[in-house]
Amino acid sequence: MADQYAHSGDDERPTGMPALRWEEPPEGPVLVLLDQTRLPAEEVELVCTDAPALVGAIRSLAVRGAPLLGVAGAYGVALAAVRGYDVDDAAAALESARPTAVNLAVGVRRAHSAYRAVVDGGGDARQAAGAALAAARRLHQEDARASARMAEHGLALLDELMPGGGHRILTHCNTGSLVSGGEGTAFAVALAAHRAGRLRRLWVDETRPLLQGARLTAYEAARSGMAYTLLTDNAAGSLFAAGEVDAVLIGADRIAADGSVANKVGSYPLAVLARYHHVPFIVVAPVTTVDPSTPDGASIEVEQRPGHEVTEITAPQVPVAGAEAGGGIPVAPLGTTAYNPAFDVTPPELVTAVVTEEGVVSPVTTEALAALCARSRQVTMS
Repeated sequence: MADQYAHSGDDERPTGMPALRWEEPPEGPVLVLLDQTRLPAEEVELVCTDAPALVGAIRSLAVRGAPLLGVAGAYGVALAAVRGYDVDDAAAALESARPTAVNLAVGVRRAHSAYRAVVDGGGDARQAAGAALAAARRLHQEDARASARMAEHGLALLDELMPGGGHRILTHCNTGSLVSGGEGTAFAVALAAHRAGRLRRLWVDETRPLLQGARLTAYEAARSGMAYTLLTDNAAGSLFAAGEVDAVLIGADRIAADGSVANKVGSYPLAVLARYHHVPFIVVAPVTTVDPSTPDGASIEVEQRPGHEVTEITAPQVPVAGAEAGGGIPVAPLGTTAYNPAFDVTPPELVTAVVTEEGVVSPVTTEALAALCARSRQVTMS
């Protein structure tokens, strides 16, 4: 089950505020999540005591973002193990909670494998639960370190492509500390540029249908003291035409073996605009987002969201719940159907570079990504 309790936003949290944390109160271990559906109006935390509550939080987007979903999934397996629930069932439910983000499955499998290894080796349930929790904590720490390295590599790439600073960066969706154990992916690069005095302007797409740019990226940019401007998604073309964009930085939920990138819907049109206007289109994501088992973009399952997210406007204070009506204000006639994919897929030929914690891939090819993954596995094993 999940309980909610509000926290005042008066005390300024650091930019890298924890989007989730593991706690062990007297009544038993819990996973505490910052409910991202309630931002920026208020900071409210969800307390998950079992895997079904976490599955609900993932599906409602209370917790979201590719890297963080992996961490959350791993902790969800540990939560089931520590509390004595069926771990295999919990792992299956968590892994299928959102189909496009590959990191979720990666995190679940890492913690589940650690648990099964102990059980299959004759260990008891307590030892197996400890192994699952240790795996989740390692993944959490790895993600924070990966975030810092991606920021370093990304800033170096920006400076190489655009010497002299004064970067004007357009970003889409939300890729900051709300999606990571660290300071994020694409947003972390922009934040590094800001701290180095080389960011002139962060252009923030509002990112329909759930306004994750307006609600979340603008929220993080404001707290970081960054110079930012919000724009509607369909205004990006005029911004490019005016020569106001130096680079596009986005994250990714899955990168196929051929370099096709699945990211929040609206990313592909930005890539087309960037190519036409000769602007670098840069994807920032950890190596775990590269999925060698997905051969190409056509093989990526794209999650379809409920139509009411488009046909209604819902205030941030009102949680969006699964496939049920959101209880918002209608903006379309009753009975209107909506096409509402959560993601679109950008082909590799439109991607200037993929920035990971292990380095930069450019040009983006099957061979280059395979070499990156092989190098990452060697680093992990050493």
